[in-house]
This record gives sequence, C-alpha cells and structure tokens, in this order.
Amino acid sequence: MPVERPTRRHSAADGDQRSEFQRDRDRVLYSTSFRRLDGVTQIVRAGEADVFHNRLTHSIKVAQVGRRLAEYCIREQKDAAEFHGLDVEVVEAACLAHDLGHPPFGHIGEETLDDILTRPNGQDPCLDPEGFEGNAQSFRIVTKLAIRFPQCEGLDLTRATLAALLKYPWARDNTEAGKAAGKSKKWGYYISEKDDFDFCRAGHEPDQRTLEAELMDWADDIAYSVHDLEDFHRCNAIPWSRIIGTDAPDAEKIIDNSLKKWHGAPTNAKGRLRDAHRRLTGLFEGFRATILSGAYEGTHQQRLAIRSLTSTLIGRYIRETKLVEPKDYSPGQSRVSLDQIYEDEVKLLKQIARDYILSSPSLAAQQLGQRRILESLFADFLGEIEDKKPRVLPRRFHHLVEDNGLSPARIASDCVASLTEGEAIAMHQRLTGISSGSVLDPIVR
Repeated sequence: MPVERPTRRHSAADGDQRSEFQRDRDRVLYSTSFRRLDGVTQIVRAGEADVFHNRLTHSIKVAQVGRRLAEYCIREQKDAAEFHGLDVEVVEAACLAHDLGHPPFGHIGEETLDDILTRPNGQDPCLDPEGFEGNAQSFRIVTKLAIRFPQCEGLDLTRATLAALLKYPWARDNTEAGKAAGKSKKWGYYISEKDDFDFCRAGHEPDQRTLEAELMDWADDIAYSVHDLEDFHRCNAIPWSRIIGTDAPDAEKIIDNSLKKWHGAPTNAKGRLRDAHRRLTGLFEGFRATILSGAYEGTHQQRLAIRSLTSTLIGRYIRETKLVEPKDYSPGQSRVSLDQIYEDEVKLLKQIARDYILSSPSLAAQQLGQRRILESLFADFLGEIEDKKPRVLPRRFHHLVEDNGLSPARIASDCVASLTEGEAIAMHQRLTGISSGSVLDPIVR
C-alpha cells in the first residue's frame, strides 16, 4: 500500500467539510475540461443526433458504473476493500476524468495528432517522439493544463486520484520490448509530467495499476459495450439477426475480428470467444420478439426491452466483480478477480460496434474531413507558436506560448486537443475562408 494517499503535491487550498477525495471528484466535475466533453465524439460526431452518447454523457455513465462497482465491492468484501484501500470517491473521480484528454472527433483525432507529431519532419526525425495519447493527455490536463489555482498548475488532485487515472502507468516506449508489451500504442503520461507521475506512483509496483484504476477501466468497458450498442440499436444500425443466434451468419466474423484486437491473446482465445457468443445468444433469447426481430420503432414494448437488456448486462458485470482476498494477494498481481467469461463477453459486445459502425464508409468519409481540419489547425497554430506572435491563436491559449520549456509542437497539440468539435470546425472554416463569421464572435472563449 502506498503511504499518504490523500496528500497533494501543492496543497493549493484549505480543507472544508468534504473529504480530500470528495474534493477531487468535485474539482473534476466543475472543470471546464469536463464540460468541454459535451462537444466531443464518443463514436458518432457530437451533435449529429440526440440518440447518441457524447464523451460527456459517456463519462457520466462510466462514473455511475464505477461508483456502483466500488460500492458493491465494499459491501460484499469489506475486509478485502479495506486491505486494498478502496475508496468510492477516488473511483468516481477517475471515471469522470478518464476521457478529459480526448481531442476533437474522438479516436480519429487522437490518431491524427499522434501521426502529426511522430511522422518524419524534413531534416528532423519528427516534431515530438512522444506523440499524442488521450490517456496521457488526460493526466496532463489534471496536472498542468486545467486552471483552478493561482499557486499551481492543474487541479492539484490527491496522489490516490492521480494514480487511479493511470490506466497505463508508464511512458511511451518504442523499443522492441516496449512494442511487444503494447507500450508504444498506449501510455499514461508524457515526460513533462514525470514529477507528477513519480509523486502519485510512490509505493506502487512498476506497471501495476491501482485497484481504483482497474475498476475505472472495467467501468469504462462496461459502459462502452452496453450503452453504445443501445444507441446503435435505436437507430437500426445493428443487424442483430445476423449476429446473435446459433446459426447467425456474421457471428464468426465478429469472433475473428475480436480475436485480432485481443492483445496478448491466449492459445484458447477463439474457443473462449465462441463460448461467450453462445452465452450472449442465451441472454438475448428472451428479447427475440422485441430486439432481435424487426426494426426498432420506439414502441412501448421495444423501449421496455432495451432498458431491461442494458440493466441485465450491467448488473451481470457488476455483480461478478470480485476483489482478491488478502490471504490470496501477492504484490504485483491484479487486485480485481474477474471471471474471464465476463471479460470475453464484453470483448464481443465492443467488437459489434467496431464492425458495424466504425468500419462504415460514411463514417470513413466523415473522418477524412475531420483529419484535414485538425492537420490544418495544427499547422496554423504551430507557426504562430514558433514565432511567439499569436494572432489567430485563441486568447485562451496565449499563456501556453510563454517560455515553459516545452516544444512548440507539444503546445500546438495542447491547443488543438482542447477545442470542442464545434470550435474546431468553426475556426477551420474561418481560417480557410469557407465562412467569414463575425468579428464579434471569438469562436473559442
């Protein structure tokens, strides 16, 4: 167990009636970075239709699931929860903050910024070898970019909450060993936040997530696999009859694609996924008339059915979450004991969204345009930052141009990643002359 979990690096404010971890949760909830998520894609572009989750509604539901997971573990395994130091407020705070770093347009925005920063750049290898990663950006926001106190940068969160936010507690590693371990694709912090990382990781085994980080990650998977499928079911984008059933024609494709996405898959992975498909088929069988057959039209019975199904799935995955008992725990191992069959089911549910939504040609065309918007904005911002003469750079970012030891490319990526999608589109239209806009409208406030 790490010592002094409630401590802060800066202690920028006096205490009040709340616990230290409650203060963390509230600081995230009231941050402008959290409110910005209302204008950021979850899967489908924010604002496209009211039926879809955006990053804000997704984060709220992840926080709700995470809180219920923690409460259930504390209620059912009080001694184990106390042994591992589980705190409900820390889990909820981490869940609320886990997606703060997502740039405009979701994962395509993340890929675009990483590509810009790491592609060869003339005589130089690249603009910034650390690239861009949404999780590392979330950590950077709460420790550096968020504005809350005059005494320090960031939200000055406790050691425990910062550690809980680290789903990937390591820096980017492009060595062969790092690539084999997946550390070149997912990482949790940039070197500019190394001191904050060291502070919150004191007392932890290298690369081992905290219990609260594990629960945050599991809550994210549950919410993603259930709530996003609900969205696409409502807009009739999922051909359930082709996916669910003993003779469903697309079942094997879903299984194969899920296997391809499984990093470090065991030798029996395909058999496990087939077993998971059979279990899901059994779960869905009770909804054959209302979900599996015919189009969703929003009837009373169909709405009852989808609510019942999502509740059934979420309850199933929460109740099967267990903590490792103190007598069975060894330092360095996972603190969550989750039967693999439930993880396998969630993998399949997540793959359905990838296969039927993320791979659609209409989304691909949309993402091509979004990539061009971000590349254009980055180039415009970078030029002004390098010259230290901001003219079109929004005033909200002017303080970042001051000499702070960071590369101009890192600052430019901070600026682009901090925009909502509406702001990014409006600024791109104005800078390219597509729309002149109004001189009274600053676009970014």
